Amino acid sequence: MKKLTKINSKQNLNNIVLGDKVIINDFVNLYGCQIGNHSLIGPFVEIQKNVIVGEFCRIQSHSFICEGVILKDRVFIGHGVMFINDNYPSVKTTLDKTWKLKPIIIEEGASIGSGAIILGGVNIGKNALIGAGAVVTHNVKANTVVTGIPARKLRGI
Repeated sequence: MKKLTKINSKQNLNNIVLGDKVIINDFVNLYGCQIGNHSLIGPFVEIQKNVIVGEFCRIQSHSFICEGVILKDRVFIGHGVMFINDNYPSVKTTLDKTWKLKPIIIEEGASIGSGAIILGGVNIGKNALIGAGAVVTHNVKANTVVTGIPARKLRGI
């Protein structure tokens, strides 16, 4: 892994660690994150501090990956996927500094369909498939397909 100090003159990208052969498209916001070898980041993606993206991951356009998310190797993130690390947002918890980060872990080989929303504290198992537009409020077991709002098991893989 190498530390990236600059992609273009418009962004200060200190504290970003990139693996080999990472592809980052235009209009991407990166803050203090780590991106593994051979991963691809599509346009209009934001990846916040302390996010870890594994090797051979694909993150499609317009996705938001907030602090506390770990994507293990070979994870696919569809277009417009949103991760939420605070299940009870409030100005009060921000101002009085009682806010607690709810980490999210996406295990190896999982795929998340376009427009899905993943709530804080959720773990998505190895090779799981999250349907487009699903709202994932609970853990998803390995080799499981979930769809809907809230996401429910459709079948195994």
